[in-house]
Amino acid sequence: MAFNTIISAQELAKIVGNEDVRVFDCRFSLKDPEGGLKAYQSGHIAGAQRADMDTQLSSAMTETSGRHPIPQAEVLAEQLRAWGISKDTQVIAYDDMFGAFGSRLWWLLRWLGHENVAVLDGGLKTWQEAGMDLVTDEASYAAGDFQAAVNDAWVMDVDSVEAQLAAGEITLVDARPADRFTGKDQQTDPVPGHVPGAQSLPFGGNLTSDGKFQSAEALNQRFAEVIPQGDVAQLVNMCGSGVTACHNLLAQKIAGYQPARLFIGSWSQWIRDPKRAVVTDV
Repeated sequence: MAFNTIISAQELAKIVGNEDVRVFDCRFSLKDPEGGLKAYQSGHIAGAQRADMDTQLSSAMTETSGRHPIPQAEVLAEQLRAWGISKDTQVIAYDDMFGAFGSRLWWLLRWLGHENVAVLDGGLKTWQEAGMDLVTDEASYAAGDFQAAVNDAWVMDVDSVEAQLAAGEITLVDARPADRFTGKDQQTDPVPGHVPGAQSLPFGGNLTSDGKFQSAEALNQRFAEVIPQGDVAQLVNMCGSGVTACHNLLAQKIAGYQPARLFIGSWSQWIRDPKRAVVTDV
């Protein structure tokens, strides 16, 4: 059975260690760049490899980019091969933030045409609550033969977002927490607030009280409220830097929607140009 959205701890326990399965620890902290690595070294799921947000799941930031530009397709494809991924490999991503960062690897693989990728539902917390052990041994695998088939239509640059939003051609949904969207949080973003015309749909709303994804039906209802007439072609997802927006994209997949677009640079790119308008609700 292939997994292409989420996987439970019990389901993962049955396949972890299989030669056609690769597991990735995507833990990350914006406030502590070494935090994810330290967490991995202190204990991770057996066989898991470390996927670093800043250096492997993103390219270097430029003077005009957002905080986490997506990697060049072939650079990422080479990394995937080095991790032992081939066209039939089942990939599983997890973190300790209920999929906030694992969903970035999920989206990147799908952007390159790989369908067999899923996020551990509930994250590492669920794995440990199920009584599963962690290890400190670092895993390595023989190189795979992954080949990229890039879905260019899945991404939008900042100029296209600005023009199409002004023309009323897209619905822009922001996955950041509500206090960052309104500007009440004055600490996290260099410039507080949101893109004029964007709607707030924090990624945390995709989850139940125990940190697992809501049902497909509940998620469908959540997104139906912001997708005009159910036309996902108009929907564009954003967040702070193109990371947690992938959580909304994963939730949309669970809900049964066709792939929507991702504003790669998101808020951290939008505010690089002081000429772009900013709205605050405080």
